[in-house]
Amino acid sequence: MLPDDLQAQARTVAHLATYFDELKQAAVRLREQAGVRERGFFSPSEDEAARQLLVSYWMARAALFDVAIGYRDAAEIPPALRPTRFLIAYTAAILLVDAARFLREQYHDHPIVRAKLNEGDTNFGIPAESYDTVQRSLTSPIHLWHLYHAVRYREDHADELRSLASDPLLAPLVGVLDRLGDRLHVSVLDFATARIRARTRQASNVVRRSLVDRALYGLQKVACLMVTDKFTRLGHQPAIPAPIAAELRALLRPGDVIVNRKEFALTNYFLPGYWPHAALYLGQPDDLARMGLDQHIEMKPRWRRLLNLDQAEPRRVLEALRDGVWLRSLANPFRADAVAIVRPKLSSDDITHAISRGLIHEGKPYDFDFDFTRSDRLVCTEVVYRSYDGIGGMKFPLVRRAGRLTIAAEDILAMALNRHQFEPVAVFAPGREPRLLRGAESDAILRATLVME
Repeated sequence: MLPDDLQAQARTVAHLATYFDELKQAAVRLREQAGVRERGFFSPSEDEAARQLLVSYWMARAALFDVAIGYRDAAEIPPALRPTRFLIAYTAAILLVDAARFLREQYHDHPIVRAKLNEGDTNFGIPAESYDTVQRSLTSPIHLWHLYHAVRYREDHADELRSLASDPLLAPLVGVLDRLGDRLHVSVLDFATARIRARTRQASNVVRRSLVDRALYGLQKVACLMVTDKFTRLGHQPAIPAPIAAELRALLRPGDVIVNRKEFALTNYFLPGYWPHAALYLGQPDDLARMGLDQHIEMKPRWRRLLNLDQAEPRRVLEALRDGVWLRSLANPFRADAVAIVRPKLSSDDITHAISRGLIHEGKPYDFDFDFTRSDRLVCTEVVYRSYDGIGGMKFPLVRRAGRLTIAAEDILAMALNRHQFEPVAVFAPGREPRLLRGAESDAILRATLVME
């Protein structure tokens, strides 16, 4: 069985391969709206549709970037898993390049739509001119230089890569390879020209690597070249300091909501606010058993998997990330630079009910549309919303963003700040205050970091 991180990455890429097909259909519909071309501008409803497409596209791209740049050094990957890691990163790169080229093919002769795609969105941190930045990256000589090694590895190991389709998790990725692999074609002439134009030191450093290392490194660099400068800092490993993490563990109770922030993370820039992410804390297996949840119809088929998660950290969360909604270890939301914990103002029975209701959604894919009107795909905050809304009189105020009714992590924190349905337990935001702040003393930090609507 693949390690958990590779499973998550494979699920992410497989889901996005399907999702990008949906976005392509939406893009075609947008292009075919004759009124835009005839009038020379977007009507309000057309503008809303374009903005939804823009946000969905950039959120999906950010997830693929995370897959591509998550690689650090091929030497850290066991040799037996390097073809799998390559397949995951390569198909992520295929989807990124294919989507960018598709948009160019659709809108090259449609300046009105191109201008709309370049507008950006301040609510989701998408900068202006992003579309043009991506299109320029497709012709970058450095881009071609790095991509050549990946294409060569794919050609030299075609049979080995195709054999990975025997794993059901990887079969959709091999399908992407067969269906769209030519979108990454780089000729020897392209490579030679790019090498001449690439910096000599950079080129010689890459040549000294093994072929698989060059291929993986190249895919990572291609992803970086397709992002504007401010989005990330490679090598940053977010983590809550051990003493602070120990204090937080002692404070947590089943049903709490953990909100966090990773500095320099791509996905921060495509979710609204300083605090972009939330997870539902479940507790330890003993906590869940005392609540009777080990025998609940939704938990019983998941119980063994819950027990077998991260043995070093027994505490569990229900969390939606780019690979979908899954039971995870508390270590996952604690891989952050800042954390806030808020607690629902509900009885223990209500919290048990909420957790059991949240489990219904475990295994569903992530919703890159950020659309709370559908429940077949969920974003992180929607796990909290669909677990708690309506229980014990709890109601969440939905906020319209990019044409969608949503709840952001900051909306949940604002509820806690106002003591409405939630209350703050603790906040650790070292960029504002080096100490862990508890209860009411965390109000000032929350107030300073929230963008109150």
